[in-house]
Amino acid sequence: MKEKEILDVLRQLLKNSYSPYSKFRVAAVIVTDSGNIYKGCNVENASYGMTLCAERVAATAAVSAGEKKFRQIFLITDSAKPEFPCGACLQFLAEFNPKLKITTYAGDGRKKSAKLSDILKSKFKF
Repeated sequence: MKEKEILDVLRQLLKNSYSPYSKFRVAAVIVTDSGNIYKGCNVENASYGMTLCAERVAATAAVSAGEKKFRQIFLITDSAKPEFPCGACLQFLAEFNPKLKITTYAGDGRKKSAKLSDILKSKFKF
């Protein structure tokens, strides 16, 4: 899938975000090594600790389908600037690929990219 197509998917998926508390909508698409894509959007809860970030929703969809090798993640927010995943999501994603390429878009389409390992310098491990 080409990047423009992924951006179109992200914009559509952003509409599914359930974010009545923060009003901060996020959508994510994970591309696995096999070339499959898995989608997610954030799902908030009045008990904030129960909230699910879009990145973890997409990752758990991939794992539930038997995929554990992630190549790249794309995400979009309503923010005025591209936002990288939160620390919890970075740690969650590092479990599968610490060198995962992350591409993030602002609502207007501006983007930035980085490797997960450049953002999360030391992941938790046993």
